[in-house]
Amino acid sequence: MSTSIACPWPIEELLPHQHPMILLDQVLRYDSGGVTAFVIIRPDHPFAAAEGVPAHVGIELMAQACGAFVGAHARAEGMAPRIGLLLGTRDYRAHAGWFRMGDRLEITAEVLFRDTEMGVFACRVSRGSDTLAEAQLTVCEPADEAALSAVLKGEHV
Repeated sequence: MSTSIACPWPIEELLPHQHPMILLDQVLRYDSGGVTAFVIIRPDHPFAAAEGVPAHVGIELMAQACGAFVGAHARAEGMAPRIGLLLGTRDYRAHAGWFRMGDRLEITAEVLFRDTEMGVFACRVSRGSDTLAEAQLTVCEPADEAALSAVLKGEHV
């Protein structure tokens, strides 16, 4: 990311989710090109098992990072975050089967394409210098309730 901005808002103000489904702990920084967030894997994580959190949950971590990116930009403009949808995941690769208890994971989402309602992000889940998972996500943030309803009915692309 270029001239990234430290994020002044708690994650609860960036995503239209409620706990326990807010899976990220905090957004560290964001700019027009992307976002970096983190989570520490704890026993109270909603998807925790004895081994940790399964790596396929990385897709949701990435999706929430994309949502936090959009939410941070909305907050910067004085608006509340809106509901967004994960439309697709391309080339998800997990380089580990589990995110281990106590891991501090950094989740990055870099903008590849963005317009008013659609976005494509290159995403990565890392522990230190190790990439644990990566994918390209396509997301949609409908402009209003009517657009959201149309997307959910398959009437809007």
